[in-house]
Amino acid sequence: MTQLVAGNRFTLLTGGREYFPALEEAFEAAQSEIHVETYIFDSDAAGRRIAQALARAARRGVATHLLVDGYGSKKLGWRFVARLKKAGVRFLVYRPDIIPWPFQRSRLRRMHRKLVVIDARVAFVGGINVIDDMHTPGHTPPRFDYAVRVVGPLLAEIYPAVKRLWALVEFMQFGQDWHRRPGLPPDATPHGAQRGAFVIRDNLRHRRDIEDAYLEAIESARSEILIANAYFLPGLAFRRALVDAAARGVRVILLLQERVEYVLMHYASRALYGAFLEAGIEIHEYHKSFLHAKVAVIDGSWATVGSSNIDPLSFLLAREANVVVQDRIFAEDLRGRLLEAMATGASRVPRERWQRPPLPVRVAIWFAYGVARLSTGFFAYARAQEFT
Repeated sequence: MTQLVAGNRFTLLTGGREYFPALEEAFEAAQSEIHVETYIFDSDAAGRRIAQALARAARRGVATHLLVDGYGSKKLGWRFVARLKKAGVRFLVYRPDIIPWPFQRSRLRRMHRKLVVIDARVAFVGGINVIDDMHTPGHTPPRFDYAVRVVGPLLAEIYPAVKRLWALVEFMQFGQDWHRRPGLPPDATPHGAQRGAFVIRDNLRHRRDIEDAYLEAIESARSEILIANAYFLPGLAFRRALVDAAARGVRVILLLQERVEYVLMHYASRALYGAFLEAGIEIHEYHKSFLHAKVAVIDGSWATVGSSNIDPLSFLLAREANVVVQDRIFAEDLRGRLLEAMATGASRVPRERWQRPPLPVRVAIWFAYGVARLSTGFFAYARAQEFT
């Protein structure tokens, strides 16, 4: 069961237009330490903006740490990194993408979470990468995504998580003083009245925490489940939980991505549409821009925001981080933003469309689904062998 911590204040941030100014403000106020973890750090306008803020903090003596993923940030140029290091920013790459074989299992174990902690007193958790979300070719910007600013007792769980991962990566890359840097005491004093939990997925003790948090909330839902997710290919337990909820009268709404970004995932996820629609589950496809959100609201009181997709990569292989918030005001705020996005930028999928799609579409869907299922089985089996 997800353990909720009281006394927090959660602030919902929509897209880079709210997220990046909030980060800059927090960096400018930093006195001792900054940790940034991100899957993608681009050298575009947003990346330069955040890099400059990190560099300013480092120059005034703040211990500034930037951890990026080796695959997601593989296009980050060495000159850009050199400027950060020259300013005093400590820079590490999680699993540098040096393996030449694209289907190597270890290559898929990515650091996908987006976490920022400043002075062990304020944190940001969400799905927003450091990339210009106004750059959405062929679509109306900005990219559709969320993050949450956190202050309160939950920092006692978030801060050690970023410290542990930094120390692990530094140790694995032969850092000289990974064990000598003492942490700060997290500011766990109450800053509000909201209850929440910090849930992560890794390949050791927290392999199912995020999925279990979802399932717990779905199975207890009584009125409405609203899920917005960029890459949606849930496993059997998750699918059954949604269908069972619909069968007991819960309104189940899925807001998914219409645009084709990754062809395999796009068609594989559509293999589930028919069964969901027959079960009475609503599917809305977002077409206005890139849907990158990984959020949900259940019964207008439970919400989650984070980096985890509902697909095999997020649930089986990647490092992910979400916050769960049990608070009606926060949940209704997120629900309102999602409903507005659905009204202005999404279309509901009619059940009739999936009763008999054209043959080429059927072939593409079931081929993609078969490949996805085989891949999931292979990687799940291989992962299990590592812990036996």
